[in-house]
Amino acid sequence: MRPNRFYDVIRVGPIRVASFNNGRGQTRHTAACTAPKCGFSNEYGDRSAAELAARTHRCI
Repeated sequence: MRPNRFYDVIRVGPIRVASFNNGRGQTRHTAACTAPKCGFSNEYGDRSAAELAARTHRCI
């Protein structure tokens, strides 16, 4: 699988959580807010951490 190709994408409110394989062959997980002017996004090593961040994120 190519790096940065997202799979297993879910949506939790305005946040999208997805998994991808980085260039080193590791599976990583990301959470990113799609609300205008929010800018929240982060990469995690664990899927549950990304989903927790999505559930607890509050846009300012």
